[in-house]
Amino acid sequence: MKIEQMRHLSEDPSVEHWVGESVWAGTRAPLTAATGLPPQMYTDESFFSVERSRVFERAWVAVGNAAEVTEAGRLLVRQVGGRSILITRDQKGVLRGFVNSCRHRGTELATSDCDIGKTIRCPYHRWGYRLDGSLQSTPFFEEIPRADFSREDFGLVEVRVDTWGLLLFACVDPATPPLRQWLGDLPDRMGGYGFDKWRVQSEMTFEVRANWKLISENFQEYYHLSWVHPELAKVSRVKDHYRYQGPGMYCGQTTTPVSGDDRDDWLVLPPATGLDQSDSVSGRFVAVFPNVMLAVLPNHVFLIRLEPVAPGLTRERCTFLLPPSTPDVSDEDMAQTRSFWVDVNNEDIDIVERGQRGVTAGAIAPGPLAPRFEEPLHRFHNMLADTLTVECGADIAVPCGDDDSEAARLGSGVNPHPPEFG
Repeated sequence: MKIEQMRHLSEDPSVEHWVGESVWAGTRAPLTAATGLPPQMYTDESFFSVERSRVFERAWVAVGNAAEVTEAGRLLVRQVGGRSILITRDQKGVLRGFVNSCRHRGTELATSDCDIGKTIRCPYHRWGYRLDGSLQSTPFFEEIPRADFSREDFGLVEVRVDTWGLLLFACVDPATPPLRQWLGDLPDRMGGYGFDKWRVQSEMTFEVRANWKLISENFQEYYHLSWVHPELAKVSRVKDHYRYQGPGMYCGQTTTPVSGDDRDDWLVLPPATGLDQSDSVSGRFVAVFPNVMLAVLPNHVFLIRLEPVAPGLTRERCTFLLPPSTPDVSDEDMAQTRSFWVDVNNEDIDIVERGQRGVTAGAIAPGPLAPRFEEPLHRFHNMLADTLTVECGADIAVPCGDDDSEAARLGSGVNPHPPEFG
């Protein structure tokens, strides 16, 4: 590539450029002709800003674990794109979400997770709101009555919140399809695990100097497995990978069977009870668009939730979950499984940070996708394009499932233990 072409790639395009179809030509091509994303989509401040508003403020974004807000009076503060929101449960146990802004003069109501009792109270002029968002008190405001004022008109601005099993989601765009439609068949496909009863075992946080998309893409494909993760490849062998995708805003693959021949790190914990023949021998690896990565094994879940901070900086919230059939596990008993995942994650962090340095310093045109290994990336890139280019959240297209024909499998073969749902 000529130097002039490289300079052109590093220019700062307009917002209109990012939301128009012309920039997505390589993404919209069929898989066997598709390319990766342009490097600016991982590095450019203007693209990051557009992505934050048109993806993260339109999508159903995972903002925590459902177990974090089980009781009335517990208040969570979360960032969704550029918006700050509050999540709680009211006195009837109904999950509620609100914009983190007082209806008087817009003051931030809370700065961090906290317990608030029965009232969400503004620190500025002490306006108070019930847990259902209705305005309860306005100190001294009625001393000189206003004919046009009614407390009923000034409740907190609502934000949709919902849960799927172990995950807590929020969506600030009221036009986006509901969470059940967003997830497609995933709740049914993974229904045998009974995720709503799993519990948090431990959590960790990592600061990764890479764009959030590089992290998600790395999770979705297994092209790099043998070289980046030689130990992981012993229990999640390349030849045992198959796609695991139905209709829904997610990308997935499964390792069937999960091997314990060379490493038994994944098998030291007792398996969950009640799993069907397929779930009991498989590892499911699912990326829910835009910011969730689920590694589901027969005996534990390793969950990663991504929080984009800047074009080249992402916060990873990592959570280990165990099934209800597993008794309390000591830190010592969990150490082998946790250490295995931390080692794998550190390998991933190293390679995606290297990828970030490459797209930043190189800024060359994207290359072709490998059809057998990187089909989930093609699906992911098209979900990104769909979400960015539509004018309204209601128009986001939920992708269909995989074609089960032999030609569509692109060398992955026939799964010996296909999922048993439906």
